[in-house]
Amino acid sequence: MDAMTKMWLSIAAILVMGLSVFLITFARSKTKGWVRGILSLIAFLIMVTGFLVGVVSIT
Repeated sequence: MDAMTKMWLSIAAILVMGLSVFLITFARSKTKGWVRGILSLIAFLIMVTGFLVGVVSIT
């Protein structure tokens, strides 16, 4: 994998993780009940995706 592709993958991973942080912050401060749980689960899945993209960009 060339250097530019690695750079774009790492930027995408950072942005995806930033989105998940925003989503979990919103879920915990503005929502309650099952909506909070679903948004937290979605944020967790997004963060795992960002982590995997980050790992791919390192290797």
